[in-house]
Amino acid sequence: MTADMLGEELGMTGMGARRHLENLAAEGLIETFDRAEGVGRPRKFWCLTQRGHDHFPNTHDELVAQMIGDVRRVFGDEGLERLIAEREGQMRRCYSTAMTGLASLREKLEMLAALRTREGYMARVEETGEGGEYLLIEDHCPICAAASACQGFCRSEFSIFRAVLGPSVGIQRIEYLFEGGRRCAYRISEQP
Repeated sequence: MTADMLGEELGMTGMGARRHLENLAAEGLIETFDRAEGVGRPRKFWCLTQRGHDHFPNTHDELVAQMIGDVRRVFGDEGLERLIAEREGQMRRCYSTAMTGLASLREKLEMLAALRTREGYMARVEETGEGGEYLLIEDHCPICAAASACQGFCRSEFSIFRAVLGPSVGIQRIEYLFEGGRRCAYRISEQP
């Protein structure tokens, strides 16, 4: 977010938010990056560093990573894939139920972001300005340890998004934590 965006969210001025952001940056919890948005100078955005991410729930990293290794060792890769498929089915049913009656892609994405935020992903939706195209941004990954131990979890989540948003929706992962991204982000749009 920019300082002005954060200030608006917190009910304070952008200048006030900037002072807090600079203090957090001095502690190594956040950092800045510039992003060009149309004509003019790039805007300064702020994001969490790894140290900042460490302040948020991580779903018991060591235990999860150990259990994934145990499942793989005891039941093999096939057993781990069955476990991921079971989780995927449960999440798909939960998300689909929550989206019942939602018609527009925007409504579905807002619901998906709300569900993901409750799960710890700090998810949000932004319009790209490209007419009906959106970004689903997840600023935190509460299952990072599990996903780093088994990338099948990420593949499964991508499959869930495709299933609950429908066959006429195009989804492209444009940022990915495990490929050096600051977060996971998806470009999503209705397909003709």
